[in-house]
Amino acid sequence: MPTERITFAGHDQSELAARLDLPEGPVLATALFAHCFTCSKDIPAARRIAGRLAAMGIAVLRFDFTGLGHSKGEFANTSFTSNVDDLVAACRYLDGRDLAPSLLIGHSLGGAAVLKARAQIPSIKAVVTLGAPFDPSHVTHNFADALPEITRNGAADVTLGGRPFRIGKSFVDDVAQSKLAPAIETLDAALLVMHAPLDDTVGIDNAGDIFRAAKHPKSFVTLDRADHLISRAEDAEYAADVIAAWTSRYLDLTPPAPPPGAPEGIVRVSEADPNGFLQDVNAGPAHHALADEPLAYGGTNLGMSPYGFLAAGLGACTSMTIRMYARRKGWPLDHIWVDVTHDKVHAQDAGTTGGDKIDSFKRVIHLCGELAPDQRAKLLEIADKCPVHRTLERTSHIQTELADMA
Repeated sequence: MPTERITFAGHDQSELAARLDLPEGPVLATALFAHCFTCSKDIPAARRIAGRLAAMGIAVLRFDFTGLGHSKGEFANTSFTSNVDDLVAACRYLDGRDLAPSLLIGHSLGGAAVLKARAQIPSIKAVVTLGAPFDPSHVTHNFADALPEITRNGAADVTLGGRPFRIGKSFVDDVAQSKLAPAIETLDAALLVMHAPLDDTVGIDNAGDIFRAAKHPKSFVTLDRADHLISRAEDAEYAADVIAAWTSRYLDLTPPAPPPGAPEGIVRVSEADPNGFLQDVNAGPAHHALADEPLAYGGTNLGMSPYGFLAAGLGACTSMTIRMYARRKGWPLDHIWVDVTHDKVHAQDAGTTGGDKIDSFKRVIHLCGELAPDQRAKLLEIADKCPVHRTLERTSHIQTELADMA
């Protein structure tokens, strides 16, 4: 998964640090991720969710809110409203790269922020919340003992998650005045609410309130046994899987149309990524596939290798030839599968002359059904008569010429 380290200007022009996780192939959609209160873009749950979505073709921008993580600015001067404004600023950055987001994901207070920000981001089609509070002021219970000092002095130093933070009165006043119900009722986007029943930081009743306030389409999924930070790998992976599956119902994740199809009878292979090995393969005007090399060979592994296609041709032709013969004979062949492996072996190992290496295909044929031994033996014999088998056994002639430049 390629990741870009980027910065953009936040709500007060402070430089915000971000990561843009990109698919290895074309970008089919873009998501914006908002982290939890006093957390960062790099928490495990955010990384895993971003990685899973990127594998689906969804680019994910995750950033540190003003004054947190690697972002600049003063956290003491921020508020819930400024978090919302930072999200809108992130959207502007993505718009400038022609990556307008269609999905918002928010964790804890970040979940409340994405619900509030939705109205200012018209491109959004779906919203996901993870352990989000229905009332943003819920966050103040994390530093309840400091509230009298904040009211009296305008700010106080508190310790959250083992780290010191300075909380200002403007933050407390802002979350107290921020109400999510109107924003949820007019969300105008599909909503997925995810929450852990055992969350002792933000109780699951918050999820119920969010869900009841929302209009359809909406979904509710519990994160059984997860903690508030979704810190266990298995819980984060589960959340990522659910989000990835749910998202596909509301975002257009259809791969871009392939290049104009080749004429009937022509297989056209065209380069899809000049920096790698990805190829578009068009067999006539109706069929499209991708060819690539494995990661170990410098490819992106988005399609079969050339030898994989060659092995597939042998396997498909073998299965078809066997099926045609069994169908003609009326034999009880229920199912066929053919396993094909390719290797380079020394010629003498294959029982031929010469010292060079040659291509060796190993074909294992599986025949299911109430077949007599002589029927099975005959079908094995028929396998060697498949046209691709015969082509590979013979020396082929390849004529190559250079096309005229238009």
